[in-house]
Amino acid sequence: MDAKTYCLYVLVMAGVTYLIRAIPLTLFQRKLNSPFIRSFLYYVPYAVLGAMTFPDVFTSAGAPAPSLLGTAAALLLAWRGKSMVVVALGACAAALCASLVLMLI
Repeated sequence: MDAKTYCLYVLVMAGVTYLIRAIPLTLFQRKLNSPFIRSFLYYVPYAVLGAMTFPDVFTSAGAPAPSLLGTAAALLLAWRGKSMVVVALGACAAALCASLVLMLI
């Protein structure tokens, strides 16, 4: 891809990103009173983030077994109320141990 095409793609993406953020500001100038719409808009970023990252969780370790074990460890630690750092480190440690065991087998 040449530099001209690349710059054009970047400009189009910047324009689309700007429009997505600017249109709601111009359309909704008064406060939203509907509890449904307010709760919907509150949870959309979390749902999108989950939908974007969760499929990659199962391929992050290079093989399904360590990825599933790391995911299970993360879910267990999160369910027990541990902090995000502990959950991330526990999931990484579980996936690393599972990968090392698979290499030995």
